[in-house]
Amino acid sequence: MPRDSRFDGAGPDAEWNAALSDGRFVIQHCDACDAAQFPPAVTCRSCHGAAPRMVEASGKGKVYSTTTVRSREGAHNVSIITLDEGPRMMARVEGDPEAVRIGQDVAARVAPGEPPMVVFDPEDAA
Repeated sequence: MPRDSRFDGAGPDAEWNAALSDGRFVIQHCDACDAAQFPPAVTCRSCHGAAPRMVEASGKGKVYSTTTVRSREGAHNVSIITLDEGPRMMARVEGDPEAVRIGQDVAARVAPGEPPMVVFDPEDAA
């Protein structure tokens, strides 16, 4: 019987991190119910189907909510982005944090670093 990779440390989080390390932004897609989901999980949140697969995300989305966080190091944006595929994710929108608006079109990219992370750029600046 083949080993189930969902329980050996090579599950959805490991797949997500490996994709980010390769500079790819992926989300999960359930073939059973056609739902997309983020963050990665072992089962589909919509139909509870096993092992949704990772697929390349379009990278397009809209700002659902936004706030500016201020600290001694400066201000930065934290937003909830509704991806064109449906799921929402928390991420940073680059640029002037005061210029980010609800409903604004944004485009994702993987920012290098340790660890790499998904950030969004205003669509007119992407």
